[in-house]
Amino acid sequence: MIDKRHRNKALLVAGCFFMEMLDGTIVTTAAPRMARSLHVDSAAIGLVITSFLITLATLIPLSGWLTQRWGVRPVFLGAIAVFTLSSLGCAISTTLPVLIAMRVLQGLGGAMMVPVGRLIVLTGTEKSDLMRLMAYIVWPGLMAPVVAPLVGGFITTYASWPWLFLINIPLGVVAFAIAWRIVDATPLETPSPLDRIGLVLTCAGLGALTYAAHLFSDTDISWTFATATVLASIGLLAAAARHLLRTEAPLVNIRVLRIPTLRASVTGGSLFWLVVGAGPFLLPLLFQNVFGWSAVKSGAVVLFIFVGNIGIKPATTPLLNRFGFRPVLIASTLVMTATTAAISLISADTSIILIAVLVLLSGIARSVALTAFSTVAFSDVAPQEMRDANSISATSYQVAAGLAIGVSTVALRAGGPLGRFLPGRPDAGTAYTVAFLMLALLSLGVTATALRMHPDAGADVRRKRSPVPASLPSSVRR
Repeated sequence: MIDKRHRNKALLVAGCFFMEMLDGTIVTTAAPRMARSLHVDSAAIGLVITSFLITLATLIPLSGWLTQRWGVRPVFLGAIAVFTLSSLGCAISTTLPVLIAMRVLQGLGGAMMVPVGRLIVLTGTEKSDLMRLMAYIVWPGLMAPVVAPLVGGFITTYASWPWLFLINIPLGVVAFAIAWRIVDATPLETPSPLDRIGLVLTCAGLGALTYAAHLFSDTDISWTFATATVLASIGLLAAAARHLLRTEAPLVNIRVLRIPTLRASVTGGSLFWLVVGAGPFLLPLLFQNVFGWSAVKSGAVVLFIFVGNIGIKPATTPLLNRFGFRPVLIASTLVMTATTAAISLISADTSIILIAVLVLLSGIARSVALTAFSTVAFSDVAPQEMRDANSISATSYQVAAGLAIGVSTVALRAGGPLGRFLPGRPDAGTAYTVAFLMLALLSLGVTATALRMHPDAGADVRRKRSPVPASLPSSVRR
């Protein structure tokens, strides 16, 4: 039985995760009104989103060292305070530079808030309780990108854009009050010297990669500059990996990726986040721009992703306990592949009930798979390696979520030329057909990652599991 206090910590982190993910996507709906209010071009509002995502991605690796230096409780409380106060700063901003500066501060708070909160939950958690606690934390990340367009549309229709940020104030105050009561102080460790070279290389590489995603999603793209940014980010990240492997006290100990279950979660889970983030972005565009649906009708159908996410939650833990991580991941990623491929074939004449069923099934698949990936990541991690494993997992997932829209945009743009090779005559929906087929192939690649996992992967966190033969070495059982 999970301790009530520990469960409340997981729910608190889940609420913080929801705030962070909502803020990453909700601004898109209000971009035209924000542009008019700030007297800038609509395209410039993209920096309001990008500055937040870049700060998130670049500073998460620093969270582990900060908790060593100051302790998890002060860092977590400080992160909530910074996120909440910067939200107020965003709401009262009257110029674009000030708004972007406040968004950077928001990203700073978010980069510490969720990873450190998750570390609080993971620390001291029994392996048998890990699955249920991670299920609490994962679902807000699935829900926020789906409900953000609806919430953003409602706020901009019946209020004004500053309320996109003002809604964080009461949420942040409540989160801070709860955290103050239930998050305990932990003994301070002797921090290792800050790895400044690793910090610069890692943050610069992650920042460049996230900015490249913004460049590729821009309507007025410079392919030369965007490609150069991608190549620069790859070079910086390669240099960072080389440094982190060689230095005595690295910013993040990436040697923990030798653990097969963590490695499978980081690679497969990150790819899956790309597919998960693409759906809520592409589906409304398809429904409104090609099918001619209203925003309300489109939003109502896309909401079935959320219905699937929440509806399957009570069954996720029993499924993993009964069948194990590998079979569940294979099945759920295959369902995601099949539904994504099927969505590529729908048209304005397709029954709305069938479309809703496909969207619902995709929501179920993404919920099960991401819960499984997020849990199996820590199933074989030793307590002394949990901080590094958490930083790597959080960073990879956040970067993938930030890249999702850029990948979707590139797939959509490639859909035009590639659509000429499909049977039939190209039309307005052909680019979307190709984009969803490309995402289906990406999802199939995630299935290949799951197939390579050992059948007993994550056995230690399952409540009901088959005995593992003693003759098998621990490295194989992982």
